[in-house]
Amino acid sequence: MSTFVNIILAVQMLTALAMIGLILIQHGKGADMGAAFGSGSAGSLFGASGSANFLSRSTAGLATVFFLTTLALAYLGNQRTPSVGSVLEVPAAVTAPAAPQSGASAELAMPAAAAASGAAQIPTK
Repeated sequence: MSTFVNIILAVQMLTALAMIGLILIQHGKGADMGAAFGSGSAGSLFGASGSANFLSRSTAGLATVFFLTTLALAYLGNQRTPSVGSVLEVPAAVTAPAAPQSGASAELAMPAAAAASGAAQIPTK
């Protein structure tokens, strides 16, 4: 199943990059007004309105593929085996503070209560 998720993720990433490229290529609303008054876009590869129609349909198709891959990844991400209990029910591992080394001075040794409470992080002079 991990391979299937990786394939869907790769399709989603390629679709997103293609959508970004197509959206950046498209003209804004103001570009159509210039074409109506004889601007140079009438001599384009797809014709006066053909490129806008082609790019719009391509973007809509890629958006549909992106949406479907997102739904598939969300569905497959929730297909986990149910856990036995809550994380809060598991007792925390209690560790004893380490004893000071033989070469350490007495001023640097922290009591166990201070180390457990976070006071060990306060710098001392």
